[in-house]
Amino acid sequence: MLSADKKEALERRMALLGICEDDLVEKFVRGTGSGGQKINKTSSCVFLQHPPSRTEVKVQRERSREMNRFLAREELCNRLEEREIQKKQARKQAREKSRRRNRRQGVRARARNVEKKRKHGQKKQNRRRPGIQD
Repeated sequence: MLSADKKEALERRMALLGICEDDLVEKFVRGTGSGGQKINKTSSCVFLQHPPSRTEVKVQRERSREMNRFLAREELCNRLEEREIQKKQARKQAREKSRRRNRRQGVRARARNVEKKRKHGQKKQNRRRPGIQD
């Protein structure tokens, strides 16, 4: 079964993520799949819902309800951690994009752009109708 160390580690992890046991909505449902009569009689599948984060987890990996409860909480922690990592990465990417957009242009790049503008102006001038000066 589960050791006390694993349970304590999970509780610490949930506390770090701000998951309170009172916030969780837990339901036990009958599992699906192979297993014959036993799977049809017992409600060992755990459906765990965390309303503050709108996250739902359904676990039926083990035959034991207690083990599935542990695995469901672990999966919930994994999903919330993944969501936090994605948010941090998005903020970092936005900062980097802003930094790249606002940095000063190098001397060669500036000269290259001026040359492009000069050529473009020359092309437009060549497209004009001949006037009195020509």
